[in-house]
Formats: sequence, structure tokens, C-alpha cells
Amino acid sequence: MSKYTLRCFVAAIGLMAFSPTHAQEDVNELRQALDELRNQYEQRISDLENKLDIAIQSKAVATTSMTVESQGGRSVRGNEFNPSIGIILNGQFKEFSQRTAPELTGFAIGEEGERGTGGLGLDHTEINFSASIDDKFYGSLTYALVEEGGAIVTEVEEAYVQTLPGAGAPAQFKFGKALWTLGYLNEQHAHTDDFADRPLPYRVYLNGGYNDDGIQISKILPTEIYNEVGLGLFRGSDFPFGTPDGQGIGASSLFYRIGGDVGTNGTWRFGAYQVDGETGGRVTEEGTVTFIGDTKLTAYDIRYTFAPTGNERSQEVTLTAEHFTRSENGTYGATGDEAFATSAYDAETKGWYVAATYKWMPQARVGVRYSEMSNVDLTGALDGTAVDGAGFKPTQLNLMFDWTNSEYSRIRLQLGSEELSAGNEDDQVILQYLMSFGAHGAHKY
Repeated sequence: MSKYTLRCFVAAIGLMAFSPTHAQEDVNELRQALDELRNQYEQRISDLENKLDIAIQSKAVATTSMTVESQGGRSVRGNEFNPSIGIILNGQFKEFSQRTAPELTGFAIGEEGERGTGGLGLDHTEINFSASIDDKFYGSLTYALVEEGGAIVTEVEEAYVQTLPGAGAPAQFKFGKALWTLGYLNEQHAHTDDFADRPLPYRVYLNGGYNDDGIQISKILPTEIYNEVGLGLFRGSDFPFGTPDGQGIGASSLFYRIGGDVGTNGTWRFGAYQVDGETGGRVTEEGTVTFIGDTKLTAYDIRYTFAPTGNERSQEVTLTAEHFTRSENGTYGATGDEAFATSAYDAETKGWYVAATYKWMPQARVGVRYSEMSNVDLTGALDGTAVDGAGFKPTQLNLMFDWTNSEYSRIRLQLGSEELSAGNEDDQVILQYLMSFGAHGAHKY
């Protein structure tokens, strides 16, 4: 018991024992003792608060300066600001019944949209660096190593910054060079796909994937189910636009996504997307066919997953479908022995695919995918110039089986058949390995 508490107790006893005259004096003394006790504890609380503030500030300074105590006679520094590093090794063995890649009738595609060559080879190996920059920003840089024409080519696939959740911004901002929100697969890196190659619409319309320079703003709405809206502004230098020397905004996009649960074991998501831009000269792989004009691409996707046991890690059925429509209004030109020289072009084409995968045990999956391109009757679309194969629908059919030892290693066998021109069927066998080490980000839904 402290001396102040004792004094209060003694004063209280005295108040009951003495006369009223003395009682008033003791009441005053008691009040004085209580005031002293209150002031004493208030001072102690204030001292503790000051010590806590000093401790917090000291920790912040130590973290910022990356300084820790010396150990073993040498300075040891923390790694709080070192980026996470991840490497994805992606190799394939390909065998085709057609030694030369068949031409895709009615469509001019980019180099990365081609099937590639047969045999053993490197296929889109990635090196990724990522980290939280501070409490408001996150950054990521991805280099892709691709084998083209027998040589290894290095390219920057992504280099972007985005705001972190809880950073105080009214929406999420993402800017730099990135795989933008356009359909289901475009945001994903190739190694996360369910099949060894991209479906026909992605190869034709996006040259595999759209990763222009730009900025994207998105907002998840405060609703009971998942609702997201967003827009993007881009340079317009990447396929399908191709205006590398342009200035300002060359393309823009809008998108909306909604999703939710179906019972306790199922989930669904639907998305609608549109990207529109001016094409200042899109060149095909051979460099012979170019397009100048306006390109608008509209896409819809839907995805449904079902876990029969309630645990998607053990068993899961996944259904995915996407539909694309491309409207072009401008001029196509060609050199050499092409069917046309320079002609006005105003037409609409379509492409779609549907895919299903079934994981019957944690390590094994099987999947099937069908893709189709629908070309309009091009007679008249090019100022009356007839194009060989007008009205033909290129198709793609794939069957895959993959074995996943862990989230870091996967081996896949894919069988397929493509008919890109009438009567010219190309049977395919692809054996793929995917190995990752280092930091490994979570896959998107």
C-alpha cells in the first residue's frame, strides 16, 4: 500500500472519530490527498506514453536505415526491401504432321501467334522480380526468354506499379507495361494456362497476349457479390494496334466483371470487355500484309468451377468459355504475290473457344478444348476483291493430361489437331515441363 493510500485511510478513520469541527479539516485533507494521488498516476501514465512513442520511432528509424546489430565482427543488414525473385522454366517437345506451319485462311496474324517449329525447345521461360515498394505501392518486373528462329530473345513482358489495398486511393491504379484485363486468359502468364498453347482467338486477335504500355483504373464495388469495373488508356503500340511511333493515347478499354457462389461447392464469374484503338500499320510475321485503320475488339468470358468433395485441392471441375468479335474499318495493303494490293476493308470476324478440365486427384488432371474462328464472306469486304477461302472456319481441338508433383512442378502431354485452311489438317503432339523456383505468386481465379 502506497503512502498516499495509507494517508487516505487514516484520514477516513479520523473523520469518523472526531468532532464535526475536526471532521471538516479532515475532509479537506482527504481531498488534498486524493488530488495528489491523481496527479501522481497521471504523471506516470504520461511518462509511459512518452517511452512508447520513443520506442516506436526508434524501430521505424532502424527499419528505414536497414541497420541491425553487428554479429560475429561483421555488419548484418536486413532484407525487408529486397525483391522476391521467381523463375519459371518452360520447355517443350513438339511434333507436327505438317512440317511447314499452314497458313491461317482469312486472317493475318503476328509472329507469336504462329504455332512455332517442331522438336525440343525453350518456350517462354520467365524471370520475375516483385516487391512492395512501400505501404502504398507494389511493383513487378517480368523478363521473358523466348526462342525465335534458333536464337534466344529476351523481352520485357511486364514492368508495372500498382496501388496496394488499403493505400487510401478510391480505386486501384496500375501503370506501366502489363498484361491488361481483356478476357479471361490475357492477365495470366502463359505458364498458368491449362493447356500448352493459347486458343486460336488469342493467337489471331492478340498475338498471344496484349501487354501494351498504359494505365488501368479498377474498382471492386461494395456489394454482396463480386462486382468490378475498370477502364484503361494505352499507348497503342502492341498488336493488334501497332502504332510504335504514335504519341498520346492510341487505345482505350472498358471492362466489367461479376461473380459469386453456387451453393457451397461451386463458383462462377462472368466478364465483358472492349478495347478500341487506331492501328497505324499492323504488320504480319512475313512483313507483307499491313492494316491501317480502326480496330475494335469485344470479348465475353464465363468461368465455372465445382468441387465435388468441397475441397478444390482434391477434386475440381472447371468450365471456361470466351467469345471475341473484331470489327475493323480501314485499309489492307500487301506486297509481293499476295491476292490484293491495297484495298479498303470494313468487316467483322468472330472467334471463340470452350474448355473443360477435370482434376480427379490432387496431382492429376485431364482437359479438352475446342476453338473456332468465324470469318465473314470476304468477297466485297476488300473492295470486291475475292480472297481464297472466304467463309472458311479455322478450327482447333486439343486434349491434355498433366501431372503436378507440387505447385512448383508440372509435366503435361497435349494432343491436338488444327485445320487452319480447307483440307489441310495439322496433327500435333506437345510434351511440356513447367518448373518454378523462388517466389511463386498465387494464381488468379
